[in-house]
Amino acid sequence: MKKINVVESVLQANDAIARDNRALMSGASLLSINLMSAPGSGKTALLEKTLPALAREYACAVLVGDLQTTRDAERLEELATAVTQINTGRGCHLDAAQVAEGLRGLKLDDIDFLFIENVGNMVCPAAFDLGEHLRVVLLSVPEGDDKVGKYPTLFQLADAILLTKVDLLGVLEYDIGRVRDDLSRINTRAPLIELSSTSGQGINQWLTWLGEQHRARATPVAIGLKDD
Repeated sequence: MKKINVVESVLQANDAIARDNRALMSGASLLSINLMSAPGSGKTALLEKTLPALAREYACAVLVGDLQTTRDAERLEELATAVTQINTGRGCHLDAAQVAEGLRGLKLDDIDFLFIENVGNMVCPAAFDLGEHLRVVLLSVPEGDDKVGKYPTLFQLADAILLTKVDLLGVLEYDIGRVRDDLSRINTRAPLIELSSTSGQGINQWLTWLGEQHRARATPVAIGLKDD
């Protein structure tokens, strides 16, 4: 029981900070998106395509979570209004307190989109609310077509699911039908967008979805978006 109480205490403390984060970002009228996936699924590559495209109309910032190094932040620093690196050391996920610290260094009123690139992990990040408005989960073709069924918690609360590296479908054995079937039992609300940051396939669909979510955020009733 003590272990359960400790875990509940940690999550409750995290959720309290997450609510403050969300209120702060909502007050600045920006849209925050938590990007989650296994390592190597293409989060940074996706942002390399996304940020320049959105820059024509929106100001974007990124909080990058990694155990060590600033390599991903360095790839993105010329593409965004602001990029902040958060190194977790041994931590396998970002938490709300780390995001709160990252927010302090940003001019939130000047930002339209904040992308939070979480640490690559398919388990721990799902349990921690960061204060984001939307969760987007990436699933890459090289990972195999069984990951939705194996890690349902990650996909259950997703607002959109991106199947990345689809340019490899002709090279690797991959059953998209299996993915869709697993999602039909886990999450029927989130759209499944098939894309490739290499070929550009599906990028416009992703950008359209982002634009729709931002416009919905700006309306008095933002259906489907978390708020407190």
